[in-house]
Amino acid sequence: MTGNTASLNKLPELQRRLLYTLALLAVYRVGVFVPTPGVDASALQGLIQQQSGNLIGFFNLFSGGALEQFSILTLNVMPYITASIILQLMTMVFPTLDRLNKQGESGRAKINQWTRYLTVGLAFVQGFAIASTLEAQTGLAGQPIVTEPGWAFRILTALTLTAGTIFLMWLGERITERGIGNGVSLIITAGIVARFPAAIGNTFSLVRTGELAVFTVVGLFILALGVVGIIVYFERAARR
Repeated sequence: MTGNTASLNKLPELQRRLLYTLALLAVYRVGVFVPTPGVDASALQGLIQQQSGNLIGFFNLFSGGALEQFSILTLNVMPYITASIILQLMTMVFPTLDRLNKQGESGRAKINQWTRYLTVGLAFVQGFAIASTLEAQTGLAGQPIVTEPGWAFRILTALTLTAGTIFLMWLGERITERGIGNGVSLIITAGIVARFPAAIGNTFSLVRTGELAVFTVVGLFILALGVVGIIVYFERAARR
């Protein structure tokens, strides 16, 4: 009886955390549709849809369609993930960082702060590189994607995309602290899930036009279920 009472008392807190998480994820999805200035969105969308089967389409999937919109959240949290991996590898290489990591909360807080600084640098470099690349691209009809190319566009775009990444990093930390689950992982998952309806629709269109065989779709579906099952099995596994 006491256990049931404790569970009921925790239910409002769980609901509050769930609503808080959903609200911040909704803010993220709204931000995906806020465009970056200086880009012809329609020309860029046509170019990306034409190249949906390569690396550009893969990046667009993980960004939740932000690349296709070329929104302020185009970089998503990828610079933050890259910075985290770099700091973890450096911890294994440099004894000073390893000792700092073993100091407890204070040491890990300092490493997290360095991760944020590195995220800002990586986001700016990636944003500048994307802006420079877009200047050399044209749409399907030959129209320029960037309306006013130049240094002003590159720097403004780099700063805008960096600010978007910092905002998402902040959202992820708030979800982790006051919501449910890991905020960064949930942001990535929300972006991928948001692209599912369009991906399923495109798949049915390909099957209807005969460009994709039904057996291929069924095989891919079974393979996806198998991969999910294996992941769940190992995630739930425990070492005795």
